[in-house]
Amino acid sequence: MVDSRAKGARGERDVVDYLNANGYPHAERRLSGAADDRGDIIGIPGVTIEVKARRAFEPAAWVDQLAEEMDNTPGEGTGFVIAKRRQRGDVADWYAITPVGLMLPLLKGAGW
Repeated sequence: MVDSRAKGARGERDVVDYLNANGYPHAERRLSGAADDRGDIIGIPGVTIEVKARRAFEPAAWVDQLAEEMDNTPGEGTGFVIAKRRQRGDVADWYAITPVGLMLPLLKGAGW
């Protein structure tokens, strides 16, 4: 049986490694154990990141969790869920999931 906490921690480390290698050198795992969850990855100001490395694909529940985490972190302007894609070890192939209400400001910020 696979330890789900170990699997989740591995997914978080994979995401941090990917972010570090792609221009976000301050990204790191948030220490767990806080009563008010604030996301899994820190080091990118204004962004809440939740990482999921589960077999079940439950984007609605994950986005609801992201919304709670953003509420627990005043000042976080955007956020997304990074979900591991089955049979894909490269984080570049994983999914980034965000509500449209958080996506539009990202597009506007990129000049669109």
